[in-house]
Amino acid sequence: MKAAQPVLRILLFFSCLLLSSHAAGAAGVASAHPLATKAGIEILEKGGNAFDAAVAVTAAIAVVEPSGSGIGGGGFWLMHDAFTGKNIMVDGRETAPGKAHRDMYLDEAGEVIPNLSVDGPLAAGIPGEPAAIAWISSVHGNLSLAENLAPAIRYAEEGFAVGEHYQRLMQFRHEVVKASPAAAAIFLDDGNVPEPGWILRQPDLAKVLRALAIEGFDGFYRGEVAETLVHGVQEAGGIWTLEDLADYRVRIREPIEVQYRDMKVTSAALPSSGGLVMAIALNQLAKVELDTLDELAHKHVLVETMRRAYRDRAAYMGDSDFVDVPIARLLGDEHATNLQQSISISKATPSSDLEPVHQDNPKGSDTTHFSIIDNEGNRVSATLSINYPFGSGFVPPGTGVLLNDEMDDFSSKPGVPNVYGLVGNEANAIAPGKRMLSSMSPTFLETEDRIAVIGTPGGSRIISMVLQGALAFHAGASAEKIVSKPRIHHQYLPDRIQYEPDAFTAKEIVQLYVKGHQLHPRGRTWGNMHTVILNKASGEIEAASDPRGEGQASVIE
Repeated sequence: MKAAQPVLRILLFFSCLLLSSHAAGAAGVASAHPLATKAGIEILEKGGNAFDAAVAVTAAIAVVEPSGSGIGGGGFWLMHDAFTGKNIMVDGRETAPGKAHRDMYLDEAGEVIPNLSVDGPLAAGIPGEPAAIAWISSVHGNLSLAENLAPAIRYAEEGFAVGEHYQRLMQFRHEVVKASPAAAAIFLDDGNVPEPGWILRQPDLAKVLRALAIEGFDGFYRGEVAETLVHGVQEAGGIWTLEDLADYRVRIREPIEVQYRDMKVTSAALPSSGGLVMAIALNQLAKVELDTLDELAHKHVLVETMRRAYRDRAAYMGDSDFVDVPIARLLGDEHATNLQQSISISKATPSSDLEPVHQDNPKGSDTTHFSIIDNEGNRVSATLSINYPFGSGFVPPGTGVLLNDEMDDFSSKPGVPNVYGLVGNEANAIAPGKRMLSSMSPTFLETEDRIAVIGTPGGSRIISMVLQGALAFHAGASAEKIVSKPRIHHQYLPDRIQYEPDAFTAKEIVQLYVKGHQLHPRGRTWGNMHTVILNKASGEIEAASDPRGEGQASVIE
């Protein structure tokens, strides 16, 4: 069946060309690291499609940007098949181990034990990334999994020079990584934070990737690799079992779709809150005549819609396989109208005036993103994570696999906010096999003349960044302008506007204070957005990577 797929796709491609309203042409890849982008381009030039390239970039970024993602973590792959016109979301989010329970991070007094859900093997959920790339390659790719993983294996074996981004994040997580002998031997220079230019080699990880390349799912989730992973986790106090790995499955989900004026927005479904929160915000904005507002009023209204959308996140959202989330009501016109009518153009609404939600502990941290469009019109938007920079900091000896700390994305205890101040509810409580709530928001945008693939890392700020990117795209902005635009953020609690340098003028800051807003300037920028845009009529591609990061965007003409 695999051998027949390229022929079938060619026949379908020419059939679809007759029906297509736009020209096929160039291809583009934008990711958080030049070597990952290079891997995607290499696969496209070899005859792979966007899905093959997505597998290659996923694996490569796991090797060259270990602070943000890895095969010890998970993510969401939003995929559009040009032949069928269908969008799906591949849910490779981590799951809670079978021995996990609601109060596993609390002491005898019922208080949260600091860092237990963040550092070390007990913080790690069961990884979903290996299963996801094996599934994507086998079901949607033109090339073999081995061909798609070849660049990543090469990078792991031969090594590459780390940069300032690696150094900065390792300084933040140095002591945690140093506490794991296997991790320290790989990621540190004789126990010290490496200087830029230091060569990172990962031979054990190359072996695991090779097993995955040869055996697919079983190469990671069963057999020798699985046994080594579980043994290392249990020896260090973790609770993984062989059954946890063998039982892991990707979920194929219907994305969230919303129409904002003349723009179709397709984004991630639960257990990502991204698509729902963005849709709630856009549905409110669609009821406002934004063109009649001045710049200050526009920003005020945007903040107020964020406040209300993030409040809904906190109140209702969790893994929809485990909890009943009122999606239809949240996306309904009545809900949007009620929220929009509660917004005053003249003053801020204190978050305390909205229906309260217990503070809780869902979040996300460093993460990574890439965007791809191939010359057939297939596209992939993927956001991947191991949560905190360098995840849990723990590597099971002999594997080279840096484990996530995504268990911290669950609610450890109502009333305890995370380091990002996000709030949640019982919908996101820990349960065996459950997927933790996420903010990752891989997204497609489509107007009459253009299509965009967009996304970013950034923890709780991911959704607001993609929302602002969508509004900029709708206004006709270029890829470069979209990823460069200064960003603002409000997430219901804490009740304050976070903003990058240059996001507001000095006059606007004073006027926002007068309206009753609390403002919190960020000394540094945030996010690392990557977008690829297709011009439907010409088939031309433009791609851009965020100037805040070290990524690269490349186009094949």
